[in-house]
Amino acid sequence: MDAPRVAVGSTNPVKEAAVHTGLSRLEPSTSTHDVESGVSEQPRSVAATVAGAETRAERALAAARAEGIDADYGAGLEGGVARLEGTPGLHLIMWAAIVDGERTGRASGPSLRLPDPVADRLEAGEELGPVMDDRLGREGVAESEGAVGVLTGGLLTREAALAAAVSCAFAPFSDGGQSEP
Repeated sequence: MDAPRVAVGSTNPVKEAAVHTGLSRLEPSTSTHDVESGVSEQPRSVAATVAGAETRAERALAAARAEGIDADYGAGLEGGVARLEGTPGLHLIMWAAIVDGERTGRASGPSLRLPDPVADRLEAGEELGPVMDDRLGREGVAESEGAVGVLTGGLLTREAALAAAVSCAFAPFSDGGQSEP
């Protein structure tokens, strides 16, 4: 497979880096595109998070092609929160979608239970990024290690977590992916 050209549906450097990391063996080239997710700033379900990733991927591919960039794929990454059946508490979730104009690959990244004080603020309507910034007394957590990095004590970064989702979402397009998603 030639090095893929991937339009990333975000200008967040962590999301672009996650695409590079998730597809590193393929040596992708990327372009970033400031596109809307079509869902709330803080998706609050698996369905909304997946929809946000898909919309970002589709809009990124369309934006790249409209700008004359010959992108092979669009990549959308979306973080959200959700209650997961059979598991207590509110969880941070991550999803990626990869599109080529005909097919869509989707995959989740890791999830983790949010501490109750964080979950309480999210359930009161706040967004995770600002809540984490406030708890840590600094800005830009979402553009660095992310909540997952902070909450795992650095065992997993936001980039690595999102990269896992990207790798799995790319399965239908890889040399071994023979099934239609």
